[in-house]
Amino acid sequence: MNTEEEKMEAIRRWRMVLGAAADPEEDEQLDQEDQGKDDVLEALYDNQKEGSLGDSSPNVNRWLGDIRKYFPSQVVQVLQKDALDRLGLQQMLLEPELLKTLEVNIHLVASLLALQDIIPDKTRETARGVVRTLTQELIKKLKEPIRQSVRGAIDKSIRNNNPKYNEVDWNKTILKNLKHYQVEQKTIIAEKIYGYGSKKNGLKHVILLVDQSGSMASSVVYASIIASILAGIPALTTRFILFDTGVADMSDRMEDPVDLLFGSQLGGGTDINQAIAYAEKYVTKPADTIFFLVSDMYEGGNEEEMLMRIKHLIDNKVHVIPLLALNDEGTPDYDKEMTARINKMGVTCFACSPDIFPELMAQAIYKAPMGPWLSKQGIAGK
Repeated sequence: MNTEEEKMEAIRRWRMVLGAAADPEEDEQLDQEDQGKDDVLEALYDNQKEGSLGDSSPNVNRWLGDIRKYFPSQVVQVLQKDALDRLGLQQMLLEPELLKTLEVNIHLVASLLALQDIIPDKTRETARGVVRTLTQELIKKLKEPIRQSVRGAIDKSIRNNNPKYNEVDWNKTILKNLKHYQVEQKTIIAEKIYGYGSKKNGLKHVILLVDQSGSMASSVVYASIIASILAGIPALTTRFILFDTGVADMSDRMEDPVDLLFGSQLGGGTDINQAIAYAEKYVTKPADTIFFLVSDMYEGGNEEEMLMRIKHLIDNKVHVIPLLALNDEGTPDYDKEMTARINKMGVTCFACSPDIFPELMAQAIYKAPMGPWLSKQGIAGK
């Protein structure tokens, strides 16, 4: 590409970025595809036309079709989210025929959950179908990695130095004692016998205490999926609790993640102290309990009492893991002063993506310090 062509390409790109307002005389002519892209972007981002997409269902349908025509899937998802935020296109979620055209993603599902109380009956089943599509995709992606990490970690965490005959790990025992092989007797004298241990000694108790205020929407979706997976692992007992200014114990709904998600009520304030007070009564074996607190730590209740409760859990050997987010979007806005005070108690607040949650579970079962693992993952504590 020569210098003149590069100049024209740069002008074209700036025209696409800045929109029609940057070219009132229409000096820059766009080809058909660029004009199509420009039209759908202008419909969304031109403030003078705010709400124009919402005038009628056909307009919305056409716009949805156009963005999928001109842009890749990842960009489509961004545009859909921006449309909901900027243009108030709630009807995109209120008509079955429109729902079927949407790209299913975390933001769409979070929007459906937030609007579930006003979704009309004719759309409700379609909305559940959209949510089920996403949950099935996420379960397919996360189920085996989580199950394998948990099983492997529990097997390694069980130590039995005096196993019964049916608990002996013969392969490990022979391998570890090969150096004691007696040539004359043609046998191994085992100085130490290794056992699998009793399964009941490996039982872990998991509590997922999840903030369902509006800023935590995507974390609620992922946490619900993860809770459903953990609930199906026999070596764990799992309790799933949502909270805002109230507390909703969802532990009896974990078999069906769709029911679990539609049981959430996204939005509202935050009372972490009250939620921890509720969850504390289920900590019956502190040393075997992993306590996930998923929240941006903006406490609307009693801050000092909340910190005392967290310290009490830590002092009683509960493995407390504060997660500022459980999603693919990185760390959200969070209360930096509060996280600093929690960090001083010896636990680190951090954001976790669903992809690395299986390994996080393994670290929690090992009771390994989080610091080295976080550094290995390139995750900065907050």
